[in-house]
Amino acid sequence: MLPIDYQTEPGFDPAEDHIGPFYFRRAEDQMDCAFLTEPHHCNTNGTVHGGVLMTFADYALCMAATDGYSGESCVTVSFSSEFLAAAELDQVVSCIPRVNRVTGSMVFVTGEILCQSEICLTFSAVVKRLRS
Repeated sequence: MLPIDYQTEPGFDPAEDHIGPFYFRRAEDQMDCAFLTEPHHCNTNGTVHGGVLMTFADYALCMAATDGYSGESCVTVSFSSEFLAAAELDQVVSCIPRVNRVTGSMVFVTGEILCQSEICLTFSAVVKRLRS
């Protein structure tokens, strides 16, 4: 079960609404993202589908790159990931992405997806911020 201080914004991104729901909270100067794995997140092996973990990573890195879409949106320009372990049904999957560099319109982000305190996916990405 997720702590009660996480929130979500349904209707902002239809794909994330369909795949998620994904949640976020601001923890000091970081964006903390999480979701609870459900049957629709799993593959035929009964573990969370890699595409769901990659989509969640993209959600988390975009939330960090735009500070929760505060006045802007973004598009992912490049994304790289490595799978290290499987996530199981009924687990909380979490991520605190790190913004490593911000230029005029580009943001460089890295992070780890954690499942039960174990790293199950690492990622790095570049996103282009789109100001409203």
